[in-house]
Amino acid sequence: MNKRLVALLGVLALLLSVAGCANRATGSLTPGASLAGIKDYYVVHQPKDTHGLDQMIKDQLVKMGYTAKIGEEHAPPYQADAVVTYVDKWQWDITMYLLELTVTIRNPTNNYPLATGNSFHTSMTRKSPQEMVDEVMTNIFAAK
Repeated sequence: MNKRLVALLGVLALLLSVAGCANRATGSLTPGASLAGIKDYYVVHQPKDTHGLDQMIKDQLVKMGYTAKIGEEHAPPYQADAVVTYVDKWQWDITMYLLELTVTIRNPTNNYPLATGNSFHTSMTRKSPQEMVDEVMTNIFAAK
C-alpha cells in the first residue's frame, strides 16, 4: 500500500510539473482562400486592449512589407484589401502575461475569415506579447 501511494504521488507530481508547459502555435488558410494579392491591411482596434496589440500587429505587417492602418470596427466594407481582428487572453501568474492570441484576417466586404493564426503559451513557456504577435503573423503567412 505504501509503495503504491508513493508511486501515485510521483506520477501526480510529474503530471502537475508538465501541466504548466503547454504551448501551441498555428496558422491556417480557409480552403480556397489566398493572401497573395493582399497588400493593404486594416487592423481593428479592440476597445478593451490596453496593451497595444493592434499597434504590434500593424508594425509586424509593415515589417513584412505590407501597408497597414489601425481603426475602429465598423460595418463593411473596409477601405483595405483585408481586415485583421484579434482576440487576446491574459493570465495572472505573479505578473500578467499574454496566455493566448488569435489573429484572423478577413474579407473586407463581408468579414469572412481568410486565415487564422493562434499562439498559446502557459506560464512556463510564456513569450512577450511582441514575440507572440510575430509568431502568429509568421505562421499565418507561412500557411498553405
